[in-house]
Amino acid sequence: MNTEETNVEMKDAQTKDAEPEDAEDPAQDPAPVAADADATEADVSEADLDQEEQEKQPMTGGGGDQAADAPSPGAEEKNGSVKVKIPDEPEEVKFTGLNKEELMRVAGTPGWVRTRWALLVVFWLGWLGMLGGAVLIILQAPRCRDLPATNWWNDGLLYQIGNIQAFSDAQNLKGLEQKINSLAQLKVKGLVVGPIHVAPPDDAMSLRFEEISPEAGNLEQFKSFVKAAHKKGISVVVDLTPNYQGSSGPWFSGVSVTNVAERLKSALVFWMSEGVDGVQLSGVERVASMVPSLWSDIRAIVQNGTDDRPSNRVLIGVTERSSAEDVSDLLSSTGVDLLISQVLRSGDVDATEHAQSIRRLYSSHSQTLLAWSLGGRAKGHLASLVGPALVKLYQLLLLTLPGTPVFNYGDEIGLTDEGTKFPKMLWDSGEELNGTLQEERAERLSCRSFFRSLSELRGKERSLLFGDFVLLSNSSSSLAYLRVWDQSERYLAAFNWAPDEAVVLQLSDVALPQQAAVVLSTNSSVLPTDSIVDLMNLRLGPGQATLLRFPYPG
Repeated sequence: MNTEETNVEMKDAQTKDAEPEDAEDPAQDPAPVAADADATEADVSEADLDQEEQEKQPMTGGGGDQAADAPSPGAEEKNGSVKVKIPDEPEEVKFTGLNKEELMRVAGTPGWVRTRWALLVVFWLGWLGMLGGAVLIILQAPRCRDLPATNWWNDGLLYQIGNIQAFSDAQNLKGLEQKINSLAQLKVKGLVVGPIHVAPPDDAMSLRFEEISPEAGNLEQFKSFVKAAHKKGISVVVDLTPNYQGSSGPWFSGVSVTNVAERLKSALVFWMSEGVDGVQLSGVERVASMVPSLWSDIRAIVQNGTDDRPSNRVLIGVTERSSAEDVSDLLSSTGVDLLISQVLRSGDVDATEHAQSIRRLYSSHSQTLLAWSLGGRAKGHLASLVGPALVKLYQLLLLTLPGTPVFNYGDEIGLTDEGTKFPKMLWDSGEELNGTLQEERAERLSCRSFFRSLSELRGKERSLLFGDFVLLSNSSSSLAYLRVWDQSERYLAAFNWAPDEAVVLQLSDVALPQQAAVVLSTNSSVLPTDSIVDLMNLRLGPGQATLLRFPYPG
């Protein structure tokens, strides 16, 4: 067979294969028809499943292909199938404000120019109005008073220890140093110590001002005591009365005054160099009148400051005079810084006389020169002079009068003399006591607490420190006065000396309100602290006193 015959046969075979199968009779071959029906059924089921899956999917707006979301032409929509198209959010328009050129064009318009000028005028008018209002308030407000010039001895109480041996268990200056903390608790401002120098009775030739008596201690103990006191803010004054143990007068006999005063001058220089803050002398009227030139030298040594000690030192005089006129004259003639007198002498109390003496001294001298005391080294203790029942009353009186209060050691606890002017000081040991001893201790502690509270007020309240003194009422057995300083709280002190009768005070004054609050009372069960009382009906029981306060009325 040649090649051409072979090619013809292959073409014939391809032609036969290319003929369509549907040309054949369908009746003769049913299998293909059944297969086509099965395929159609399967396609429908698959389409239904796809539709159910689409219904289960969450509807979204955007993010998908739009062509896929669009239904194909001729496609049927089934119940429950909803296709929603959510449009894209519009792009947010940001405000960029005006540019510089636009602002300049707007700012120059007449409307804005007028607005700016109007706001500027309103601002300055408001500012000037506030300035004028502030000036008006300052001019109309009451002006604060200038504080008076005072010294350390005007800022609190003075505490006299006339006998070192009786004051402490150690019976010397070292024992006194050990009690500094207790004295600081009482707000003591100055200690008046002694006399402690060597001075045999009525023997001027044996007088040694610069030597400490062996019974009191020694110079090293004194220096240590002064240092400890200064650390607590307590000043130290030494009593250099020459003949403090004799009977011929504090300056011995008349012929000895000149010699003793001359020797005192050098002694003062010695004690000033040891750090003391002042000197106390009894019988000042005698030396000031007999040797006035020497007295001037004594004053200068004590009162004039030095380069190393520029602070003031106090010169305290003591006199036996009791009339307000004599005491006033002595204050003027002697030139002392404080004068302790017997103006408030014990005995039969006449409140009217007290009021007159206080008012006379207060009107004649600055209150920085006034000193108030009962008792002292030569007179004894407060409780023995006025009676234990009136100790708190006199504590309140001395600590609220205009001037410096001076107390004897033990007056804060109602210590009595018991046959001697120098009884043993009673210190609370804290040990358990029974019966009468326990009651006595409770009374001492109550008295000390009352004293301490008063002393604290006296040291911090301006009305009590240097306030004006206004007498409100007085009779033979009662007294009431007011202490006032500028815009500070006002303090009213009222007293009833009658031992058996109550008194009702009707206090009315332009400076008084209708009511006041109780600060302290000698009988707290009758007038409790912080209770409110009617000043037109102020009732005080026998031997009772109270301290009231009320605010500045402005």
